[in-house]
Amino acid sequence: MQTKISSLLSVVESFTANSVHEVEEFRVKMFGKKGDLTLLFDEFKQVPGEVKRELGQKINELKSKAQSRISELKQAFDIADAPTFALDASRPGSADKLGTRHPIASVRSEILAIFRQLGFAVAEGPEIEDDRHVFGALNFPPEHPARDMQDTFFIEKSANGENPILLRTHTSSIQVRVMEKQQPPIRIVCPGRVFRNEAISARAHCMFHQVEGLYVDQNVSFADLKQTLLYFAKELFGANVEIRLRPSFFPFTEPSAEMDVSCSICGGKGCNICKGTGWLEVGGCGMVDPNVLDSCKIDSKTYGGFAFGMGVERIAMLKYQARDLRLYFENDVRFLRQFTAAM
Repeated sequence: MQTKISSLLSVVESFTANSVHEVEEFRVKMFGKKGDLTLLFDEFKQVPGEVKRELGQKINELKSKAQSRISELKQAFDIADAPTFALDASRPGSADKLGTRHPIASVRSEILAIFRQLGFAVAEGPEIEDDRHVFGALNFPPEHPARDMQDTFFIEKSANGENPILLRTHTSSIQVRVMEKQQPPIRIVCPGRVFRNEAISARAHCMFHQVEGLYVDQNVSFADLKQTLLYFAKELFGANVEIRLRPSFFPFTEPSAEMDVSCSICGGKGCNICKGTGWLEVGGCGMVDPNVLDSCKIDSKTYGGFAFGMGVERIAMLKYQARDLRLYFENDVRFLRQFTAAM
């Protein structure tokens, strides 16, 4: 065995290679499953105890030298193969291109900042919801069309079929969750992405973003709602903007209204976005229906409130005068680069 160790040591010390491939072949020859050193260690197990210490030291020395030789040769080839670059220290540096916030994110942040000035806190909730938080607690009757698969994306039915799981159609579900856990006064805005089973066009999409608001307290009136929305519109679109509230119906508010703002794209003259009316609908609003308060364990005889909701994309269309809602979802860099100054 002493002779084998000496022979292998001579092989290691004299080994040279012309390529990394030859170094790898040598490594396998020495340390592979049937390599010389591997077989030597197997043979060492049968060595008598009186010479084991001496031979063990020599085998370990052989192993260490083999590993060092292999590493030395590999490093030499790595250095030789490394690309060389000529550095011109006088060459001007190139400015890194900075990214920008998405226009929807910018508008969303601006909307939330305005309502924060009025004392509204931001609340968020899950996009995958159950029927109670999206419809049931908001006074939607069982036969309401919004509960139909043609209007809502349902994910799965519950065991008893009474509370299916779905993609939320509005962020009003967050308002329900807050009212279930907190007693008035409540003053929140709820931003988030929502989903509806709609045909995609320049004015509508199956996925969009909303910011909804809720104010519940004693002695809350419709005048408070109107002034809140007027303040918001003037802060966002400028002092010359006008709003109008048209009577409407929502299951969770009574009375209800649609909020329109004067179209800044055509200046009120009429265009394809405002359908020639000079007004663009941005959301709905109204006084919270007592049934909604009662379903959330809030005394509707003591407290009242108002709620509102608006589409972020629709507001972004007005603010940036983009004529097609689909542009916000296509991630076209040519379109997004136009908002670099809107960070």
